[in-house]
Amino acid sequence: MAEGDTLISVDYEIFGKVQGVFFHKYTQAEGKKLGLVGWVQNTDQGTVQGQLQGPISKVHLMQEWLETKGSPKSHIDRANFRNEKVILKLDYSDFQIVK
Repeated sequence: MAEGDTLISVDYEIFGKVQGVFFHKYTQAEGKKLGLVGWVQNTDQGTVQGQLQGPISKVHLMQEWLETKGSPKSHIDRANFRNEKVILKLDYSDFQIVK
């Protein structure tokens, strides 16, 4: 398997003005566009968190999107990524918004 095809999983948490600005809807759409699976949800602390899974190159594109772009009305202060690891298969079949 080529480097770009290696499957990885990474957890994320996004800080800033990311609730009430359709952030998770845009995150889901961007994830699906890139062919990723995983989930996204709002937290009680006013952040957005979730997990990304897919080919390493696509996950890195999504991480950059989460860190710098987000939804049009969002304001991202910082993005934390943790637990990045290589996986043998995807744990999800699509990209979910978790309530």
